[in-house]
Amino acid sequence: MHNIMMEDDYKQVAQPQRRLNPTMKEVVRKEVVKLLEAGMIYPISDSAWVSPVQVVPKKGGMTVITNEKNELIQSRTVTGWRMCIDYRILNKATRKDHFPFPFMDQMLERLSGQ
Repeated sequence: MHNIMMEDDYKQVAQPQRRLNPTMKEVVRKEVVKLLEAGMIYPISDSAWVSPVQVVPKKGGMTVITNEKNELIQSRTVTGWRMCIDYRILNKATRKDHFPFPFMDQMLERLSGQ
């Protein structure tokens, strides 16, 4: 199981959810249902940490459009929506692990039995 190391003086924060228009609410609902069905998340009602959800446009390929001066400019097309969770406050309260993975030579020594 994964363990998040917290700073000693952290305060748990339950942030309010940002308002979403009906289209974005539907995007979030579908994404949450998909993650629940895949077993990647599970329902919980008493968490001390709550982070808001943000919906951002997915960027598609580039297209060329003309602006008001009749100049050709490149623009990205929006192909859908992506759900993101704003963990900035939680990230500030976590203690950083500066060496999360062993070095390659250490792994090779372990594997070779030395």
